[in-house]
Amino acid sequence: MVHQNGFKVIRDPLWNNIQIDSQALPVLDSEPMQRLRYIKQLGHAFLVYPAANHTRFEHAVGTYHLARRALSLLNERGELDRIEAEEIALVRLAGLVHDIGHYPFSHALEEAGLPSHESLAREHFTQPSLRTALEKTGFANVAERLFALISGSSPSPLQGLISGSLDLDKLEYLTRDARMCGVPYGAVDVDRLLHALAVVQTPDGRTAVGIREKGISALESLLFARYQMYRNVYWHHAVRSATAMFKRTVREAIAVEQLTIDAVAHSTDEELMEHLRTIENNAIALRLRRRQLYKRVVDIAGEEVPDRAGDWVAESPDLVERVENQLAAELNLEPGEVLLDFPAKAKLIEVDMPLLKKDGSVEPLGAQDGVAQMGIQRVADELHARARRLRVFAASPCHVDPRSILRLVERTKKEVESDLVSDPLLLDRS
Repeated sequence: MVHQNGFKVIRDPLWNNIQIDSQALPVLDSEPMQRLRYIKQLGHAFLVYPAANHTRFEHAVGTYHLARRALSLLNERGELDRIEAEEIALVRLAGLVHDIGHYPFSHALEEAGLPSHESLAREHFTQPSLRTALEKTGFANVAERLFALISGSSPSPLQGLISGSLDLDKLEYLTRDARMCGVPYGAVDVDRLLHALAVVQTPDGRTAVGIREKGISALESLLFARYQMYRNVYWHHAVRSATAMFKRTVREAIAVEQLTIDAVAHSTDEELMEHLRTIENNAIALRLRRRQLYKRVVDIAGEEVPDRAGDWVAESPDLVERVENQLAAELNLEPGEVLLDFPAKAKLIEVDMPLLKKDGSVEPLGAQDGVAQMGIQRVADELHARARRLRVFAASPCHVDPRSILRLVERTKKEVESDLVSDPLLLDRS
């Protein structure tokens, strides 16, 4: 850090000089924020992209920087005149702390059934060093108001900057992830998008963050960049193999009380992996350490999976584990040596923000007339289906008929649960 005239400057390879004001500095120095230095932004992606060792801390500082830039641009245009200074300051801080509750190794453990990282933020706000730093702001109910912003439930007219279709988190992580992975896919016109932001009055009388019509093409580029990053980085087959292995070994450790959810939530990446490696006969943890990843035995494009099929794979980790054990038994492998993976069917981007048109009128971006005829949401949904893949990973080479897996995921959760009790054979159905 470099001291300059009452504030500090952090040198960043992405955004160059980032100014940290006196209000944010004690928050940045608190123990929960410093923990983020030791949590990789992209989980196990470093096993595929060796330079992807950037952290949640760097991303948090970058998001804070973009919040300062966005608010400064809106202020220059007089769009913040009717918003209280305290509300504006809270948005800057929310950009800094939005990932305060993150587990080790990115989003993997939320997929494994642990509480969301947003819900854990409230507990981290009670940690002494962070609580004291927040109290120094002098804002009333500061922790609860920050929690509302990062969980997307705040009545603030600036909520959309922290959690929304075009929030600053997305702009930061896509740009940083692409740079650190060394791939060209995440190119986002950040400057154009920041200048296209507007504070508008919606048709139903709310004040909210919207986008100017001139920013639509940049929004489309953001959408495609996110698709490319999911397809080539976040959902790369080796990244998903490592993620599935990690989820399984943590779940098993929690099940036999070798770990608690609370301990996991407060761990760093290396602390958690070191603990897992000390558990006797933990073959998966050792394989992860040596990058001996399970191999694909089934890999099916998402568009080949019928709509609404397989949702239970992403939503019911307990059931998935039972299915995996049954598949392993049918393939003469040990429990935990076959893993089923079908990432959650969340939207790549949900376009639900107001659109400020050139004539000054405001309409929902998803409306049926005007610019919205471009069908941005439809394109987003189609791209998501193309990025998503249904995979089976195995510790040893084996043959699995992809049609058996498709038939398996086409069954409902209740049907699969019933099959496991009454007639558990999963691979030989006609």
